[in-house]
Amino acid sequence: MTDEKLYELVCDVSKTIFGKDFQHKAIFNSRLRTTGGRYLLRTHNIEINPLVFEKHGMEELIGVIKHELCHYHLHIEGKGYKHRDADFRELLKRTNSPRFCSTLVEPKKLQRKKIYTYKCEKCSLLYNRKIRLNTDKYRCGKCLGNLILISPRNPKIISKK
Repeated sequence: MTDEKLYELVCDVSKTIFGKDFQHKAIFNSRLRTTGGRYLLRTHNIEINPLVFEKHGMEELIGVIKHELCHYHLHIEGKGYKHRDADFRELLKRTNSPRFCSTLVEPKKLQRKKIYTYKCEKCSLLYNRKIRLNTDKYRCGKCLGNLILISPRNPKIISKK
């Protein structure tokens, strides 16, 4: 979908659902990462994440457009346009607009991290570190023995909380 088609869709949704004209720009912004779209207060333009259409289809795209148009029309009228305002929540319900969009970025449940394991020459105590140590500079905290790097790049899967 192109920016021109998006603009036509926004104008159409604004006219049919809100009964008002949309007189500013509506474009795709691929730099948006976690949000479906945004309404810009200074320019009154609407930017939509192209992943909404690519991943979730036309129905989700229209939902995001309706949400951003709620911000747009309330701001133009001088009413409460923010998420916590009663005017905004009431207009969302009246136009059957979603409060949030579906997730666009896949959550990373598992994250790979390098773990460096060091062993003391004297007492065989093991040290696990995320950052590589200079073994000439650091010694064992228990017996002051030399440290030896055992596993330089032993990736372990650590669950992210």
